[in-house]
Amino acid sequence: QVQLVESGGGLVQAGGSLRLSCAASGTISSVNAMRWYRQAPGKQRELVAAITTFGSTNYADSVKGRFAISRDNAKNTVYLQMNSLKPEDTGVYFCNADIIRSMFEHNYWGQGTQVTVSS
Repeated sequence: QVQLVESGGGLVQAGGSLRLSCAASGTISSVNAMRWYRQAPGKQRELVAAITTFGSTNYADSVKGRFAISRDNAKNTVYLQMNSLKPEDTGVYFCNADIIRSMFEHNYWGQGTQVTVSS
């Protein structure tokens, strides 16, 4: 089995920073793309940032210049550094990854971590 476990969420004032982590564990051959999504109350889940195995990144327009995604391939871990947080960044943040097991790629989700930005 494979698990993605997020950590680092919490309550922060507008303008503050948080760093999310997501570690993949279990029987893993390799990890391909890793992503962070978020879901605000009453809204659809949206892609926030993504990173390939080799470090290529892309971001939602709403977070460009404020958020940075990175990864540690040796630890099968992805990070999301969130700076200059705004109340509209509030939501549950989910980790997502494409993981190779037994020669096949599978997509996995974490359980989510709450981020609340107060004004």
